[in-house]
Formats: sequence, C-alpha cells, structure tokens
Amino acid sequence: MTPGFLDRYFSISARGSTVGQEVRGGFATFFTMAYIVVLNPIIIGTVADKTGQFLGDSDHPQLALVAAATAFVAGILTIAMGVFGRVPFALATGLGLNAFVAFGIASQVSWEDAMGLVVLEGIVIAILVATGFRVAVFHAIPEQLKTAISVGIGLFIALIGFVDAGFVRRMPDASNTTVPVKLGVLGNGSLTGWPTLVFVAGLLVIAFLVARKVRGAILLGIVGTTILAIVVEAIGKIGPQVANGKPVNPNGWSLTVPTWPSKVLGMPDLSLLGQFSLFGSFSKIGGVAAVMFVFTLMLADFFDTMGTIVGVGRQAGLVKEDGTVERTREILLVDSLAAAAGGAASVSSNTTYIESAAGVSEGARTGLASVVTGLLFLLAMFFAPLTDIVPFEAATPALVIVGFLMMTQVKEIDFSDLETAIPAFLTIVLMPFTYSITAGIGAGFVSFVLIKAFRGKAKEIHPLLWLVAALFVVYFALEPIKSLLGLS
Repeated sequence: MTPGFLDRYFSISARGSTVGQEVRGGFATFFTMAYIVVLNPIIIGTVADKTGQFLGDSDHPQLALVAAATAFVAGILTIAMGVFGRVPFALATGLGLNAFVAFGIASQVSWEDAMGLVVLEGIVIAILVATGFRVAVFHAIPEQLKTAISVGIGLFIALIGFVDAGFVRRMPDASNTTVPVKLGVLGNGSLTGWPTLVFVAGLLVIAFLVARKVRGAILLGIVGTTILAIVVEAIGKIGPQVANGKPVNPNGWSLTVPTWPSKVLGMPDLSLLGQFSLFGSFSKIGGVAAVMFVFTLMLADFFDTMGTIVGVGRQAGLVKEDGTVERTREILLVDSLAAAAGGAASVSSNTTYIESAAGVSEGARTGLASVVTGLLFLLAMFFAPLTDIVPFEAATPALVIVGFLMMTQVKEIDFSDLETAIPAFLTIVLMPFTYSITAGIGAGFVSFVLIKAFRGKAKEIHPLLWLVAALFVVYFALEPIKSLLGLS
C-alpha cells in the first residue's frame, strides 16, 4: 500500500507512529499548555505601562483581547513548527519572558515600545540562527548561570502570584518599618476573606494535581478554582476590593468579580496585532538600556529553547548519535520568528514549550501532532470571553506552581563551587528582591566575571561574557555616567 501524503510528508510510519497517535498527542499537548491562554492575560494584561495604559490602549485591563491574540499566535506558530520543523513541538508565550516584559520593560516605556523590543529580539535570534552564531553565544554563558536565570524567574513569578492574590500584602507603612510585606490583609499573619480562601484552595488543588502528574493539571486547577470563585461570589456577594478607583473592601476580589459569563463564545478581537513600535524605546530610555533589554530577552528565550528541543527531542527519539536533532535549523528558525511574532501581536515572545513532552508521551513523533495542537489553539480564540471572569485568586495559584516547577532546576547548580555559586545565588535572589529580572541577570554576570578575574582565571572567561558584563556595568551606572557627561 502506497503511504498517503500525510504519512510521507511527516514521516509518520518511518518514525514508528500512526495518525491516531499524532492526533492524541496533539490533544495532550494542547490541554497541558492551554493554561497560557488564561495566564498570559493575567500577567501582561493587568499591568499598566509607564503612560498608565494597559494593552489595547485602554485605561483598564482587556483580558479577552490579550487571550485571543495569545491563542492566535500560539496556533499559527505551532502549526508552522509542525509543517516546517516537522516535529511535535508546540509554541506559545513564554512564562518568565512575559513577566520580564510586563514588570521590567513596560514600567519604563509604553506597551508599543516594549513589544517593539520583543520583535527586535526575535529578529536578532533569527540572524544568529542564519549565521550559525547561536551556538557560539550558547557556549559563552556558563551552564549554571543559565540555570540560575530560570530559577530566579521562577521565584519572581511565585512572588507575583502571592502578591496579586492578596495572600502577601505590601505594608501600608512600609516606609516606617523594616518589613515591606506581610501575610494577609491586616499584615498580622492572619488570613481573612473568602477570596483568600479561594486562592489557598486553588493552590492546594493544583499542587495535588501536579503531584499526581495529572494531564492538564494547571488548566484544570484554574477552571475548577474559577468555578469555586463564582459559587462563593454568588452566595457571599463579596464584591471588588476597588470600585471607581477607590478602595471599598480589603477582603474583596482583586481583579474582577467572578460571575457567570454573559457569553461563552465570541468572535475573537485581534486588534492587538501590529501594535508595536520597533525603535521607540531607543529615544525614550537610550540606546544602552534598550540594547540591554533586548539582550536580556534574548538570553531567557535563547537557552530555554535549546534545552527544550534536546530534552523533548530525546524523549521522542529524534536526537541523533551526535546529539543533534533532525531539521534543527528549521526548528530554531521557526522558534526565532515566533519571538518576533509574539512581539508584533503584543503578547510577548513566543517560545517552544517543554509541555510538548505530554504529547510525546502519548505517542506523538511528528509535526502532525503540532498541527493538531495549533488548530486547537485557534479554536480557543473563540472562548476568549471566558478570561474576563477569572479573578486573580483563581489564576495566581498557577503562577505559584509554575514558579515551583522552574525552581526545581536549582538542583543543577553546584553550590560547592563558590566561583559560580555566588553569582548564581545573586542572580536568583535579586530578581524577586529587586522586582527586576534584569537586575538579577546583570548582577550574576558581572559578579561571575569579577570573581573569576580576581582569582586569576580571566582566561576562563569567554570574550562574549566580558562584553556582556561590561554592558551590564554601563546599564547599572547609566545615571552616574549621564551626570558625568552632562546628559542628565
């Protein structure tokens, strides 16, 4: 029997798979990572930029708008990975990357300018892929510093989850106390309010599901906790924390009051596409700061992808004896374009997801599974209105668990090697403590170079790392330099 077109194009039989396996694998991957359609709006859609505007040029969060664009870009790029990369890898907005864009960049420029930097990052990575330079940069950064970046972002995301849920609160008299944050509404270690109970319940449920290795644990947890929140609000009539810009109830819901939606389906609004300014940040914050933002984005995006490709590729039996994966160039090119596409659609950089392993475990071995996953993401666009009913207290438990999952990589750091462990430690702790991913990465790189140099091991430092450290020194000292040159 002559193999069909799908079989020939995707090498389904050659890789020991079937169309049925690929379809099942595609569904498994989608339900494992579909949580991003809800979480991405919570992370980037609820943060105002320097001008006070939210994504979509609005004075209030537009979660359905961000959800639709998130699903759209994930769908198109995952299909592209399947068709051109021909591997069972799915893509969506990168967690950690979106937090950096929201809290590290948009706080200093407009959302359009911030997304322009994301587009530039994707273009730079695409050029590095085309020139073969990406591997050189990959080897320049010590492995344990790469790990520390992921761990630090995990802690940062977990902190955001606790604060947004109101589980941890800023002290109103923080200027007069040595304790900036405390547990609970009153800051006395006591938890009050039904929304807080919903958060705790959601955290425990998701933790249980993850521990049981349930497929789609995070998505199931968000859905279940949202339903609980709707029931609690229907019975208790709790209302919001803030109404008409004024605090009305410290024990109220912190983002939106969960009520049964007026509509479940709706035509997706993709007006966020194209809302970016490619070079706007350079005139707003200066060339050095803009370049450092692009570089920081590139770091986080760069290394996660290569680790994911090798890890999932090995599970799928796609890694060759020399350690490479079939069609690596095509895979990396699609991933690079995904970063730029995410910025162009105002949903932050898209990257290859480790959750693709869920589909592989169901038998997926080819790009057909990615096509199935991508189509499901496109279908999810029509359910974007549902995101408007998800309160922080129902979504942020997922952030805490995602933070935990990223934190587990800390075991890869050798803390007995102090020359590397101290920079790794600074990278990890300074991200949440300074509320800045850039500060953590910069401190890690600069301290690594200085410690090595002071110990007479300068030759062990890659030339590219010297350059990066020097740029971070300029970044940290930008204001004094401006003052010295009479530019401030």
